Formats: sequence, C-alpha cells, structure tokens
Amino acid sequence: MSDRNRRLVLAERPTGMVEPSTVRVEEAEMPEPGPGEALARVRFLSIDPTIRTWMDDAPGYLPPIAIDDVVRSGGVAEVVRSNTDRYSPGDLLFGMTGWQDYVIADEGERAMQSLPAGISPTVALGLFGITGMTAYFGLTDVGRMKEGDVVVVSGAAGATGSTVGQIAKIKGAGKVIGIAGGPEKCGWIAEELGFDATIDYKGEDVAKRLREEAPEGIDLYFDNVGGEILDASLAQLAMRGRVVLCGAISSYNDRGALSGPANYRSLIIRRGRMEGFIILDYVERFPEAQAEMAGWLASGQIKAAEHIVEGLERAPEALNMLFTGGNTGKVIVQV
Repeated sequence: MSDRNRRLVLAERPTGMVEPSTVRVEEAEMPEPGPGEALARVRFLSIDPTIRTWMDDAPGYLPPIAIDDVVRSGGVAEVVRSNTDRYSPGDLLFGMTGWQDYVIADEGERAMQSLPAGISPTVALGLFGITGMTAYFGLTDVGRMKEGDVVVVSGAAGATGSTVGQIAKIKGAGKVIGIAGGPEKCGWIAEELGFDATIDYKGEDVAKRLREEAPEGIDLYFDNVGGEILDASLAQLAMRGRVVLCGAISSYNDRGALSGPANYRSLIIRRGRMEGFIILDYVERFPEAQAEMAGWLASGQIKAAEHIVEGLERAPEALNMLFTGGNTGKVIVQV
C-alpha cells in the first residue's frame, strides 16, 4: 500500500469538453483516520454526466466543485484501517469518494454505505446505485408508466437509458423505442436488451422515424439528452403523454445561451405533462427499488451494462466519453 494519495483536482473551469488543463494530478500524504473514522482505498469510480455540471461555477442541487478541490464523484472503496465499529478492514463501502486513491469515511457527514455480501462493486454503482435508481423512479414515479404505454428513451445505450428501457419492458410497456447513436449501439439495445425498435439519431431522421414507430403517439418520453431530440419527441406526444426530464447532456458543454424546446405547445394541445426530478428526493425509497432490481437481476430479466476504464488518471477521459458517445452502458473507472 502506497503512503501517498494521488488526487485529481479541478485546476480550472472547463469551457466545453474536459481538457488536459482542466484537472491537475497531485500527490499528498495519505490521510490518517482519527477517532470514529476509517481509511478506505478507492477501487471504482462512478462516472456520471452530473460531474461535468459540478465543474461549472453555476448553481445546482449541489455546490460547484471549488478550484483546487478533488473532483467530486461517487465510488466504491475498501476499508484498510478503522477506528470505528461501523467499518471493518476489508469492508466495501459505497459513497462520495472523489477522484483520488484514498478517502476517509466517518459516522457523520462523510458516512458511507456498506455493500451487502454478494453485490459486486460495479453493479452497486450501476443498477443498485444512482444510475439504476434514476431509471427506476424516473420511469415509475415521475413518468407514471402504465402497462401498454409506448415508451421512448433517448440516450438509450447509456447507463440510465439502457436501464430505463429494460425496466419498461419488465413493467409491461406496449412498445419500447430506443434512440441511440450508430448502428452498433442500436443493434446492442435491440438484440441484447430487448428494445422493440431503435432509431439511429446519427444516421436517421428522428422526427420521421418517431412518426413511423409511434404512429398513435408517445405515451412516455424519457429524456436524457434535450435539444433537437426532445423537440422531435414533443411533436409526437400522445394525448396526455408524459415527458420525464432526466438530463440534457447535449447542452452540458455548450457555453452559449440555451433555448427552450420549440414544440412545447404540444403539451397544451395534447394535455401533456413535462416534469424534471432529482434522484436525491428518493433516497429513503432506494431499498424498495434495489430489492425489486435484485430480483430482476437474479432472474436474468435485466442486464448490468458496464463500460470499464482502467486507471485513476483516465477519469477525465472517461467523463468525456459520455459526451462523445464513446461508451456503451455505465462508465466506471477501475482505480
């Protein structure tokens, strides 16, 4: 075990994609656990689009990452030394680790959750973590999905989108249509994950294909990207259709003025509803969703789609993958 702690800190605020100058690698003394604390070695990092928004000096549901602070992210860490009965050496913990080799866990603000026996760290970060919970509650609670619904998912080959489509199938959707970038990703969500239809936004006219695949309209659109795809889906909304606003990844690196959806009037004509949400509002209900997801995983009804990147120093590269389409499934850095 090294006596140094590599830390990836925010050196400057990005103006688009994360550049080599955005994040600086530092080495510091390995932190020492005090009374009621444990030292844990970070093993895996969860790479999520929201990390990019935290790098901006803009208000959000969490404060921006300060310049010279470790880049904030969730992860899984293994306890190596402990001064508390709450954590024992060898325990795997899930929580906010940041982009670094070591983290201190305590019994207060820096408390972390122990992984149940038999749950792999990557599944904990994906299906049982923020990704899976976002898909589950976004679809069932915010979207109020009903059996027979025509469900459209953008970013369908990504971590959240691929999970949304699978849950929709399990819950009895009449048709699940995934929008993804390129024939390979479209083939993967259809053949491996069971989506009923796919639309390649890179090579097809999305609006035209939505009219073909959902001629009676879209009952539920789960939006991960915003922009033109949101507009096209609004135009094809069914009567009393619902739009779940989960993310707007198409605009996270856009420094210009953002414009609203041009087809928002469809919500009036179709008596529709468009609603955003933050998954932190559902934290107390995570156990109920995790229990149901565990059953689906065990029975093979749902698959954990993961894209593993090796090496702490590649975390910025892994984050950029979310915006270039370089990933399929949940992006995880194995430290």
